[in-house]
Amino acid sequence: MTSPSDPELRARALEALLIGKGLITEAAIDDRITLFNQRVGPMNGSRVVARAWADAAFKAELLLDATAAIAPYQFVGGQVDKLVVVENTPEVHNVVVCTLCSCYPLAVMGLPPKWYKDPAYRSRVVREPREVLAEFGLMLNPDREVRVWDSSAEVRYMVLPMMPQRLAAADEATRIAAIHRDALIGVVEV
Repeated sequence: MTSPSDPELRARALEALLIGKGLITEAAIDDRITLFNQRVGPMNGSRVVARAWADAAFKAELLLDATAAIAPYQFVGGQVDKLVVVENTPEVHNVVVCTLCSCYPLAVMGLPPKWYKDPAYRSRVVREPREVLAEFGLMLNPDREVRVWDSSAEVRYMVLPMMPQRLAAADEATRIAAIHRDALIGVVEV
């Protein structure tokens, strides 16, 4: 049995302190964890992308008005009041950033990764997107245009990645599992 890491120990201590002071219950903590593991997160965005790959009418609606297109899903977690989905194509690669802070569509992409909030990412991806993408291991054809989308409190962006050929005959569950949060930001491909 491995011992817990320092962050795990701190989380356990904080949890015990909050429960001990009566500020929160163990059930409330479990409910919050369930919420983020099952109802809020990148699996929601992955479901949307997998459907767009399989359903041309849904894809067209998603690209026209993503907020309306995802409304029937009743995602919780917020930050999708004005969601715009941008499509990667062989000619154009999209990447998302928030240059001011870390605006991010939580309901479809879950919690933002630490690097998304980092000032270096936020400033560099705008100035030198190809170099930043290369640091993520994404080497783009020099002829492919790179578009950087700046999320804000008013508009949040999500990338619709291209479906790789290896997933063309895959079932929905396999497609969903292959779509990583970082592809929804645009720093990797599926």
